[in-house]
Amino acid sequence: MPAKSKAQQKAAGAALAAKRGEIPKSELKGASKSMARSMTEKELDEMASTKRKGKPEHVTKY
Repeated sequence: MPAKSKAQQKAAGAALAAKRGEIPKSELKGASKSMARSMTEKELDEMASTKRKGKPEHVTKY
């Protein structure tokens, strides 16, 4: 599942780093915190590795 925005890709990268133990989970906030709890390492890796070129900074929900 690729990221839909740059912000989502960054949050997935932070959650992945916490899941791998590279940063403490206590440093996570907001979306990255919930992503770390609800997604597997493989899902986070797929989302974090999405190319940022051409992606909007944020996507509004409808």
